[in-house]
Order: sequence, then C-alpha cells, then structure tokens
Amino acid sequence: MGTDDGRRSTRTLDNGVAVPTLGLELYKAPPGDRSRQAVAWALAAGYRHIDTASLYGNEADVRIALEQSGLLRDEVFIATKVWKDDMGYDQTLRACERSLEELGTDHVDLYLVHWPVPESRDDTWRALQTLASDGRARAIGVCNYTVHHLEQLLSWADVPPAVDQVELSPFLQQRELCEYCTRHGIQVEAYSALTRKRRLKDEQLRAVAARSGLSTAQVLLRWATQRGLVTLVKSLKREHIEEDIAALDVELPAADMDALDALDEGFRVAWDPTDVE
Repeated sequence: MGTDDGRRSTRTLDNGVAVPTLGLELYKAPPGDRSRQAVAWALAAGYRHIDTASLYGNEADVRIALEQSGLLRDEVFIATKVWKDDMGYDQTLRACERSLEELGTDHVDLYLVHWPVPESRDDTWRALQTLASDGRARAIGVCNYTVHHLEQLLSWADVPPAVDQVELSPFLQQRELCEYCTRHGIQVEAYSALTRKRRLKDEQLRAVAARSGLSTAQVLLRWATQRGLVTLVKSLKREHIEEDIAALDVELPAADMDALDALDEGFRVAWDPTDVE
C-alpha cells in the first residue's frame, strides 16, 4: 500500500513504516565532498530517502549533508546495510553501532542484510530482529535474496523481512520473485533501475520517452514506481538528480506500461545471487 502523488509518493511496509518511493543510492559514491554534495542536492530537490551502506564508506557524509540541510532527522528516511565481512550475530550488532555513529543517529529507518552469505545470514537476521525489537532499526530487510533465500528465512524467522532490495528494471523484471514478495508482504526495492545506462537507447524505450515527453531514464524510473516498487537512483550530478525526481510528476498511460512490460529479457548489470545456496 502507499500513496502515489508525485514527489510525496510513499509505500507503506507491513509494519506500518512509510518509505519514500524514490531514493538516492550512494553505491560507489566516493566518501567526502562529492557524496555530501549529492545528498545535499537530493534533499534540496525533494528526496527524502537516502540509501547508503557500511561498504560504501559514505555514511558520515549523509550525516553532514543532513545536518547542513536544515531538515530534521525524522524528515528523512535513511537506510544502510551490513556487509558480508561483518555478518554474524555479534558482528552485525557491532556493525550497526558503527553505522549509527557514522550517521549520527540512534536509529536507522531500514537496516538491510547486504548479501545472502550462506554460513552467516541466519545469525545476521537474528541480530536484525534484535535491532528491530530495541528500536535501533525501524524496519529490517534483505538485499539480493532470491525466492529460495526468502523461503529459507521465512521458515524460521520471528520477524519477516519488510524489504527485498534487488536489481530490477523493465529488462530484468524478476516476476516470480516479485509475485512471491507480494504474497508474503515484502516490499520489493529496485536498484540499477536505469540499467547503468546500458539500455537507455533501446528503441521501444525511446518511443515511450518521445510520447511522454520524458527522458529514457525518467521512463525507466516511472515504470518502476508505477509498478509499486520503491526505486533507487544513483547519480552525483545535480541535473540528473533533479531530472530523476521529476519523473514522479508524470504518469505513464497503460499502453506504454504494457510496452515496457514486454522488454523483459533477463538482462543483468550487477551481481547475480541465483547460485548462492
């Protein structure tokens, strides 16, 4: 469930936490001025969802940009992740404390398992349940989990994941996974939604863009948000950050959505977790 009224668009997780539909992702954003400036531009443009991770090394930059923005902490949805090297029960709790210190907050809005490491992901999830129960994480979720990984987790977990963050675009729709998540109340969150620019010149995509008056990047983002996905964008350029959020101001007609649905070809640009046990 959620609202879909442009830049105020949100999705509501099963535990009642509202997630802004569009978020700025800081993957490969270099720590320091460039990350801080990107977050500052995003907040000024109306973004209220910032996605970082301990692996990225820029959590402190999120804190600094938020402090300088004049916004209150609770006005911005902050997500971060525990990396593979820190997984395990005690290790994850310590990793979260380091992230909270870097972010300058006593809680994150979403804490995620970054990768389904076979030997440590169960203990890691137990740690996330602890973080949720004591308020250090308002919601908890996973990244790069397939149906197999979710089935295994749901077979024993006391708290189900609120989110599964995966690569997803019209060219990689992961329909079985999305259907499974819908049945089990798990919000799908899309990264690499712009295919890392590798499909921006697709003829069908360009045709939809021409009809709608949007750029091809905006079309990809609007397809994802209209399909009910929380969607992450990655950019360090002000003009792209502002262009991306403007995509939420336009609704694509059903015929164009159907044309985009027909583009699915299993095209990946990021890690493939399919063979992880």
